[in-house]
Amino acid sequence: MAGRSESANFVEALARGFDIIGAFSDGRTRMSLAEIAAETTLARPTAHRLLATLIELGYVRQDASMFELTPRVLDLGYAFVSSQGLWQVARPHLEALVHLTGESSSMAQLSGSDIIYTARVAVPKIIALRVEIGTRFPAVVTSQGKVLLAWLAPDALELALDQPSLSRVVIAHRDRADLDRELARVRECGWALADEELAPGVRSIAAPVRDGSGTVRAAVNVTVHAAETATSELVDRHLSHLLETAAHISADWARLEARPFSEIVDP
Repeated sequence: MAGRSESANFVEALARGFDIIGAFSDGRTRMSLAEIAAETTLARPTAHRLLATLIELGYVRQDASMFELTPRVLDLGYAFVSSQGLWQVARPHLEALVHLTGESSSMAQLSGSDIIYTARVAVPKIIALRVEIGTRFPAVVTSQGKVLLAWLAPDALELALDQPSLSRVVIAHRDRADLDRELARVRECGWALADEELAPGVRSIAAPVRDGSGTVRAAVNVTVHAAETATSELVDRHLSHLLETAAHISADWARLEARPFSEIVDP
């Protein structure tokens, strides 16, 4: 691997880490250290150190003597699709939703056990928390987080919940059995509610946004001040608009993904 680039800025260790990720494929979903070292032409001690780093970062898991990728690797490719116009896709729909409801609306995606806001259209409200693009909150106490957790595969859900939150918001322990029951209800009805769980005065509903394959990749919400809008009013007045908006964003997102690669990188 040495000498693959003459650039003084080239980081060989980073490149070797990507070599290990790229060594896995449909025919090689689980490999031993010896197999990974052979596939990447790395020395075993080097491969072992890189695997240990990838395990700590959450991209690889170890089962006895075998190694395999985790669903977090999807974030690497998905970040590209997101960066190529997710805000542009969502913005007109969020703006239309805010016009209909008179309330703030945001889109978020899952990162470990947190949600990260990726799009937002706000209206002036006095609420307990400041929210902007890039803000993190613990997923289990947000309507968007519940949506995103609800449609994870069981192993991916365990992996997400096992990761410590990187948000600065401190929350009470959530009983796992209770959380599982709520996530089941979310899957059944197709939307989620968070009623002052994240902070006093913050109440919201959220719905899933899906990619072209039907996989839930993001969630969009409507947020209200609890003192102004009762839960029943939030659901009765705004849920239908929210579900319609999520469907429109999903359709546009699927069209974006279907565009030729050259059009996405050089529109």
